[in-house]
Amino acid sequence: MANETTAAREAFGDLAPALADYTDQVLFGDVWQRPGLSPRDRSLITVASLVALYRTNELPFHFRKARENGVTADELIELITHLAFYSGWPTANTALTIARTVIKDSGA
Repeated sequence: MANETTAAREAFGDLAPALADYTDQVLFGDVWQRPGLSPRDRSLITVASLVALYRTNELPFHFRKARENGVTADELIELITHLAFYSGWPTANTALTIARTVIKDSGA
């Protein structure tokens, strides 16, 4: 995996190679591969957490990952709409702006 190009290696591997390794091997290797939840369920949970916590920097990546894991564009919008009542209107509005771009760019 050390020679493999990954999103983490491209994003910050030059600056923090150990963090890129942990991201690839522990987070997306061990944690995301655990059998207790499907990748789709993990994506829904992760996106909901990122929206609620206003972690906008991570949202584009995880919106795309959710789409790759079978979450539909309509489901992402429904998730954001639902969260507006729990995490607040500003978090939902910001997430919708990011989702619009990701969905438009993916062609779906």
